Amino acid sequence: MPQSLFDLTGRRALVTGSSQGIGLALARGLAAAGAEVVLNGRDAAKLAAAAASLGARTLAFDVTDHAAARAAVDAFEADVGPIDILVNNAGMQFRTPLEDFPADAFERLLRTNVSSVFNVGQACARHMIGRGRGHIINIASVQTALARPGIAPYTATKGAVGNLTKGMATDWAKYGLNCNAIAPGYFDTPLNAALVADPAFSAWLEKRTPAGRWGKVEELVGACVFLASDAASFVNGHVLYVDGGITASL
Repeated sequence: MPQSLFDLTGRRALVTGSSQGIGLALARGLAAAGAEVVLNGRDAAKLAAAAASLGARTLAFDVTDHAAARAAVDAFEADVGPIDILVNNAGMQFRTPLEDFPADAFERLLRTNVSSVFNVGQACARHMIGRGRGHIINIASVQTALARPGIAPYTATKGAVGNLTKGMATDWAKYGLNCNAIAPGYFDTPLNAALVADPAFSAWLEKRTPAGRWGKVEELVGACVFLASDAASFVNGHVLYVDGGITASL
């Protein structure tokens, strides 16, 4: 019985930004738990390679375009079938001191990190509500709770993701939806390549994190499968930090 709670056989999961990094790792984990996975990403070549490695479908659309997201999800639901699980993973980073932060970069961060969660979340939820069930998992960050120099706008966007997740749960739990977020700590991903390559930052991170190391993307899979499964049937509006203890320690 306990193992069956985590079985995703017969369910379909759409993972945005899943051609590499955390998104691809989560897609692999969901597939291993039995889900049929649908990948989404901006780089067509990377997306095709990722899909081939998983035997997965792809659904190409711009997550920052509200109309495009709705049209793509509506067409997929009509032509293929229901999306039972949505992982809103698409995101970007831009680092520079706040006093020099370009306005256009700030707008891109808002569109990519926040608007995408609203756009795809709403498009999928409209179908999930009619079925009386669905799981939405938004990818937040330790920056949902903490700030660091040079990434103030990113921190603002991830704070917004955390609160949008709570709002989704507040509006949609009554329809049978489970809306939660995973907040990764510092993981060795393409998005963090510059930090991973910086010996001073890695040394600081190892001292700052109780676990004493960078996270591995595979270590996010358990949290994702849990929140996508019946094991999380009464978990709603929660932000689950998977961060080696960094948010728990001064």
